Amino acid sequence: MNVLVTGGAGYIGSHTAKALVSSHYRPIVIDDLSTGHAHNVKWGPLVRASLSDIAVVRRVLKEHKIEAVVHFAGSALVADSVARPLSYFQNNVGGTLSLLEAMLDAGVKDIVFSSTCATYGLPLSVPITEDQPRNPINPYGDSKLVIERMLEWMGLARQLRWVALRYFNAAGADLDGELGEEHQHETHLIPLAIGAALKQRERLQIFGTDYPTPDGTAIRDYIHVTDLASAHICALQYLHRGGESRAIQACRHRLPRFPLKNTTNEKLCAPTAKLSSTCPILFEVTSAHLSLRLADESAHANTIHSAVRRHLPDDELADLASALARFIRIEH
Repeated sequence: MNVLVTGGAGYIGSHTAKALVSSHYRPIVIDDLSTGHAHNVKWGPLVRASLSDIAVVRRVLKEHKIEAVVHFAGSALVADSVARPLSYFQNNVGGTLSLLEAMLDAGVKDIVFSSTCATYGLPLSVPITEDQPRNPINPYGDSKLVIERMLEWMGLARQLRWVALRYFNAAGADLDGELGEEHQHETHLIPLAIGAALKQRERLQIFGTDYPTPDGTAIRDYIHVTDLASAHICALQYLHRGGESRAIQACRHRLPRFPLKNTTNEKLCAPTAKLSSTCPILFEVTSAHLSLRLADESAHANTIHSAVRRHLPDDELADLASALARFIRIEH
């Protein structure tokens, strides 16, 4: 089966393209390379184009006989979305509109959408479940919610079938060492910690000191990127088996919750504790302004993945420490 992977040159998209090949699919990647990298596309053809170029998207769908779409393409930095909200709606919502129109023209019915738990905003309770209200508190989350609503209405009109996967904080790297994180402006904790350990940055900064936690720093959930790639394929297979369109939590299974603990400025945070014996990291914990805190997620970003948990076999769940070791090797 030929599957179009939008944003397939990026972090999660490239891992998913590799996983698709392992599951006997043929990925075709479309990516404008604004944040992705051509060298990440190793398991199928790359079409360098923006989703806003609907003529190209139509051509790709028809020429490659695409039967399903896994949709990652879009802007994904929360703080940046607060500073440039219009850009996020133009890129995320506008690009998806072009993609959906091209899918209708080409008769492609199935789409797995990489959404976010940022659609919930501040949760009413934790863990977050799919039935909680969706009240995003930043333009990034709101743009993803608009896309989910578009999919809901198109599903009701029987124009397509869809699954939206909501998750927080993808982490780790390909266990074979073929892929990793390569963001131009890195905001993720683990690569920042590794960069500090490798002396590529002076210190690791942890923002926020007044969260309702024992030491005032935030608690975050992490899902390994290979598990997340598997979740997207499980969602694709779910649709192929005739599953109903729906949103699903795609968050941690056995990967632990890693609290950011800081008792002195030289303590390591839990996700990078494996580095402590050889690579001490200097920590700087700073208060964050209210406007930036509102652009972030809630302190306890705990979620459950409900249906995805039933679809991911235990033996496919990756070990974070092992992936960290490989990621360090890649970066070094």
